[in-house]
Amino acid sequence: MSPQTIMAVGGHIGDMDLAAGPLLAQNVLDGGRSVLVALTPGERGHPRMSATDYREQKIAEARAFAAGIGAELVVFDDISDGFLTADDAVAERVADLIREIRPTTLLAHWRRSIHTDHENASIVAERGRFLAGLPGWKDETARHGVGRLLFTENWEDATGFDADLFVEISSEAHRLWTEAISGQAFARGETYGFRYIDFYSAQMITRGCLAGVPHAVALSSGRTWGMAPLD
Repeated sequence: MSPQTIMAVGGHIGDMDLAAGPLLAQNVLDGGRSVLVALTPGERGHPRMSATDYREQKIAEARAFAAGIGAELVVFDDISDGFLTADDAVAERVADLIREIRPTTLLAHWRRSIHTDHENASIVAERGRFLAGLPGWKDETARHGVGRLLFTENWEDATGFDADLFVEISSEAHRLWTEAISGQAFARGETYGFRYIDFYSAQMITRGCLAGVPHAVALSSGRTWGMAPLD
């Protein structure tokens, strides 16, 4: 994969860490810039901790994860888990980030999900991309058009997801991601017991089988054009 500036927008801390983390790690190894954006901390995801305490833990885990794969991190910690709205107030904040970071590729949730925050995050990412490239909006000199919007593979966003892009993940990127994601309590299954690390590790192997490589991450362009490299 050629080096790019990739910005991955998720509804909660952990979403893009799982679905896009290996790809973001690979991009950094290839000389690119990777930025994780969480639109909420995801603080209501622990059955035994208070939202306040888990929020602090989640943010600390997110910082450690980003450092582990060499990525940057932005958290909208003033928006509460479960209450993310798909309005222009949030989309404009994403657009401002896009104009600041100037990504070549934007990653977002698939449009359909069992989680409303994920669906709203997808809408906000697309709307933010539109606003960032809109002529005559805010500072014209900062205008930035993102060349490619791609959707990540998340088990909560499976309805209608049709992978048409596979990105090979090297053994080193896989190792970095595995070590980094192991620092997140929910990914280890300590919240509701779902084996996130096992699931996404197996998914990389499965997608690698289809792509003819040891490990791969699948993405969707929202079209059905067949397989193509991310480059």
